[in-house]
Amino acid sequence: MNKELFEPLTFNHGTQIKNRLAVAPLTNMQSHVDGTLSDEEYKWLTMRSSAGYGLTMTCGAFTEVGGKGFPGQLGIHSDEMLPGLSRFAEGLKKDGSLAIVQLIHGGMRAQEKYTGFQPVSASDQPKYDARALTTAEVGHVIENFIAAAERAEKAGFDGVEVHGAHGYLLCQFLSPELNQRTDQYGGSAENRSRIIFEIVDGIRARCRPDFNISVRLSPERFGMKLGEIINVAKRLMAEEKIDFLDMSLWDCKKEPEEEEFKGKPLISYFAELDRKSVRLCVAGKIMSAKDVNDAYENGADIVMAGRAAILHHDFMQKIKEDDAFTSISLPVTRAYLEQEGLSDVFVNYMATWDGFVEG
Repeated sequence: MNKELFEPLTFNHGTQIKNRLAVAPLTNMQSHVDGTLSDEEYKWLTMRSSAGYGLTMTCGAFTEVGGKGFPGQLGIHSDEMLPGLSRFAEGLKKDGSLAIVQLIHGGMRAQEKYTGFQPVSASDQPKYDARALTTAEVGHVIENFIAAAERAEKAGFDGVEVHGAHGYLLCQFLSPELNQRTDQYGGSAENRSRIIFEIVDGIRARCRPDFNISVRLSPERFGMKLGEIINVAKRLMAEEKIDFLDMSLWDCKKEPEEEEFKGKPLISYFAELDRKSVRLCVAGKIMSAKDVNDAYENGADIVMAGRAAILHHDFMQKIKEDDAFTSISLPVTRAYLEQEGLSDVFVNYMATWDGFVEG
């Protein structure tokens, strides 16, 4: 293992992490119906933040009621969430992990049965019964992301991540397939990415100077074009308003899907960029010490564990102690996951993943 993985890393806005291993933002469905933090969600994630990770990120927290994408989702949409969020921040930070809230709006994926509102998107999406946001409403979405970041700061979190990946609302704006707008938020790639840059600008202007900001992007699926996402990444790095770019690659070892980019690993297209002071974080099928080391050797500054962190609350410690460590084979028993801090609700959700839970 590269020993640098376990050494501190600084960010360009004054914050620092004690090592380069992070817990990925993971949907767990354990919060209360109104979005307030539950004891179950607190237990599962603090069990991981206390196990040595340099950075721990919450699940995607919805920035407005209409953006709630799944049951049991954490909310950061109102000040009524602050008591739980403050408790969460304190718990996640108590053993030295950087505590980050991921901010999300589900867009067309925010079902009316969870929100009470018709879903919205960059453009009309009949398949999801989603309507296009008006230009004024896009402004409200941007303001709600910024206000949520201010709320995270007030609660004591070290920073926020703006979720622009995986087909959620900001990704829907980025997608040339899903975004058919004719205003300043549609058309050219620059216009389609405008919403993300305006959110980042607002957070940087209204939160304290050392507040950590990151953006999550995914370069494939949902109509994403790799060349366009590379350009968004370049601009985010060039402007240096974010601390790290979080690339969700689905698999850190894979080649791109688009024929013109095949021939080298997907990760390389982002690792080769001029990052200036911005750090590169990657996620995607990190299941072993070798996977972590390979991702780091291939240019990542921070490596995120998702499934491995679900399966082993102390994954970071295990790979530090054993450079041949590999996550437990799937499927695992319900009892095993409960021992790892997952509630019945979370285990039931994991059972919807093919081959994850026995029975």
